[in-house]
Amino acid sequence: MALTYQQLLTAVPLVLRAGNVPNIVGDAGIGKSALVKAVAAKLNAKLFTTVVSLSEKGDLAIPVPPLTSDSFIETQHYGRLANVQFGYSETLIDIIKYAEAHPQAPIIWFLDEFNRGSQAVQSELMNLVLQRQINALHLPTTVRIVIAENPDATMSGFTNSEYDVAIADAAIKDRTVRLVMKTSTTEWLTWAQRVGLNQAVIDYLTTYPERLSVIDPNASDLHPTPRAWERVSRNLDQLQQLTSADQQALAADLFSGDLGNEVGVSFAQFVLAHGKGLTVEAIQSKEKSRIDFRGVDEATKLSLLRSWIADDSQQPLSTAVGAQHFSELLSTVSPDGQYALAQSIGEQLDKIIQPMYEQAKEDPTGPVAQLYQQLAVIATKGDNR
Repeated sequence: MALTYQQLLTAVPLVLRAGNVPNIVGDAGIGKSALVKAVAAKLNAKLFTTVVSLSEKGDLAIPVPPLTSDSFIETQHYGRLANVQFGYSETLIDIIKYAEAHPQAPIIWFLDEFNRGSQAVQSELMNLVLQRQINALHLPTTVRIVIAENPDATMSGFTNSEYDVAIADAAIKDRTVRLVMKTSTTEWLTWAQRVGLNQAVIDYLTTYPERLSVIDPNASDLHPTPRAWERVSRNLDQLQQLTSADQQALAADLFSGDLGNEVGVSFAQFVLAHGKGLTVEAIQSKEKSRIDFRGVDEATKLSLLRSWIADDSQQPLSTAVGAQHFSELLSTVSPDGQYALAQSIGEQLDKIIQPMYEQAKEDPTGPVAQLYQQLAVIATKGDNR
């Protein structure tokens, strides 16, 4: 079981209001840090972050010698004793100062990459998470703790996980609420459109939604993640400022450096094909454009034909010309792509299928009847796979 980003935007505040500690578990780059930032904004809470994987034992609280003569205790029989004090990390000091200045304001302390810290560091944080205390210092009641972890092989559903983590103590597992995070391409694309990521990234992932996040322990060390696609978008913005020749020379290596070779090369081909400027209107009306269509990448073909299906008013599939042109282009698409397009057409029962059916009855050997039969064969083959 797992929750999407939008679902976690509701679940995490719920757990916090119940007085519990959410433990967000998800693959690297999936958006855990962005989620916690959004939760803090939603709750109007001040966010403080500690990256546990970068912490060393003693970072939060370090013993310091007495600072004044009053810190020494003279005993009659046991000599002179020093009352050792503690110096606290800058983050913890900032939290306490903020709580003092804003006694009613909510605070979230985010302990990121919790299980990528050493066992010693995790043990030091134990009282913080479980008892809300570090040595003699108690956390203000306004502070709520959220932790995030990468999956390890002991977790249900992650038996093949290969992250370099220190397995969390059983007490942590028993006292926190594990919330497993999964990707949702639909949600991510809505966000990408809202923040203005490069349209080519949006178009590519609309065509290949399964490539937003590819987790394969047996694949290369680089693979697509939501965070990687965000970097790709920014790099693409800059790449498109260069000459066409430079774009051709750099694209594959540039994108493979974030996405791995397979998806990186595929996305590079997609981006470079976009430069040919094919449009639905062009492939409907111009023979040269239909010839060019054969040479573009699969994702572009699917994108153009899906646009045609969404609005076939200029050249309806129920007309001889429209059916002939669409059938010609459909034949150049891969079997999986053909099946996906046939399904899209099948969803347009009143708008496309019924008019095609009526025209096919009138002219059983015409282009519309042939396309109708072609779609039926494609759908049947796909259902039998």
